[in-house]
Amino acid sequence: MAGIGFSLNRLFQKKGMLNLCRAYAYAGAVAIGPMVMGVCLLLGISFVSQVAGMPQAEREIMNCMLTYSLLVSLFVTSFMNMILTRYISDMLYEGRKERVMPSFYGALAVMLPLCFVGYGIVLLFSGIPPVYMIVSMWFALTMIVVWTQMNYLSALKDYRSIAMGFAASMLTGFLLALALAFFGHGTVLSLMFCVILSYGIMSIWYYVLMLGYFPHGEGSPFTYLQWFDKCRALALTGIFVNLGLYGHLVIMYFGPLHRKIMGLFYAAPSYDIPSLTAFFSILITTISFVTSVEVRFYPEYRQYYSLYNDGGSINDIEAAEDRMVEVLSRELVYCGYRQIISTILFVVFGGFIMDILPLGMMDLGKGIFRTLCVGYGLYAIANAMMLILLYFEDYTGSLTATGAFALVANTVTIWQAVKGDTAYFGLGFMAGAIVYFVITLVRLEWSTRRLPYLLLGRQAAASSTGRGLFTCLENVLTRTDKRLDSSRTRFSPLPQDGRKRAVRPRRR
Repeated sequence: MAGIGFSLNRLFQKKGMLNLCRAYAYAGAVAIGPMVMGVCLLLGISFVSQVAGMPQAEREIMNCMLTYSLLVSLFVTSFMNMILTRYISDMLYEGRKERVMPSFYGALAVMLPLCFVGYGIVLLFSGIPPVYMIVSMWFALTMIVVWTQMNYLSALKDYRSIAMGFAASMLTGFLLALALAFFGHGTVLSLMFCVILSYGIMSIWYYVLMLGYFPHGEGSPFTYLQWFDKCRALALTGIFVNLGLYGHLVIMYFGPLHRKIMGLFYAAPSYDIPSLTAFFSILITTISFVTSVEVRFYPEYRQYYSLYNDGGSINDIEAAEDRMVEVLSRELVYCGYRQIISTILFVVFGGFIMDILPLGMMDLGKGIFRTLCVGYGLYAIANAMMLILLYFEDYTGSLTATGAFALVANTVTIWQAVKGDTAYFGLGFMAGAIVYFVITLVRLEWSTRRLPYLLLGRQAAASSTGRGLFTCLENVLTRTDKRLDSSRTRFSPLPQDGRKRAVRPRRR
């Protein structure tokens, strides 16, 4: 995300309210655009299904198919996202842009088969019709491509094209669904196809943008796997964040509030709707982190690190460190204030809004909503501090914090589900968020007091990598890919004389 902050800094330096609004709009489009647009599309599809007169049972199975596929795609990509981000960052820093695109193909070559096999086994025993299995798998695979592309879009500076891709793809799917409903074709399959089409258009749009920025590439598409051995904690950090953020939802699908929709497909609307609504309370912190912390913190961070590379004096390094820590502390406090205000507004006025909207929210849902608003607020601030730990390459601290977050949030939620006390649902996630916040705060304080050690001592230790499991896997996949390439070139389609002729296979 440093590339985004560095580019937005130039937008914020321009004077005038219009330029300021433009900078915040671009930051919001990049930071929260996919989530907001996706939620709007899914809500729009749900609205269209009601307009089309779709039975309640069909609407529920469609929502389950969408939710399960989204969760599966998020979990599969969570293992790769941070490693890919680190690999892309290293390649761009070293000026090796040609190594970026192959990693995209290599990541998809690993994740898509994993999802197809793992999710396919679940769908086979899910008890839903085969055609529903096909569209659920299709949607999950499409979302894996989109989530993976998000790691590469942060390097692009064409925010307008990215935002247009969000809007155009989502609007196309919604209008098509509306047209199908108007002509009496609003079925589960047709509306699912509209959602898949929307994200399919988005993935193609982003792929074109990526090809326009990155060269077609050279080298093995699986080189990024070596970064798993170099930065193992990053992969686990990504998994733990997603387990903590979404695990409590899955647990509630099998708790006292659950409803069996079809086969293995369960739902918990009394918990899902408050959770989704409360999640919107952290949007202000997400935008604030990009526009405030990164825009103002990153220049100081870059200056501090460049003094080590350029042979700065001890006094200059210490002065730069003091400025960087001061800016970081100030901006994190500002982020915290904004999140507190946002949480208070959601808690106070959220109940009134829910009474107006046709969400079917009962008193139980309102209580869960208020609890989750506090939990998501703490999570947002803690996650911002965890990302700063990654800036300082404190992978141990980030892994400890996210691991504790996932463990506490899911353990307490399971205990609540077993106990069946619905009055306190949501406290499990809030407890995990509190632990997450405390650990990241303490660890960030510890790290900022030992920056020279983290920069010089730990980086030197982390740079020494052995031949790990993923490096061996990378070698196997690279050799397999080369053999496939050689087998594809066994036949020359059009030689010099224009006649097709077979090329003799090489002897071993």
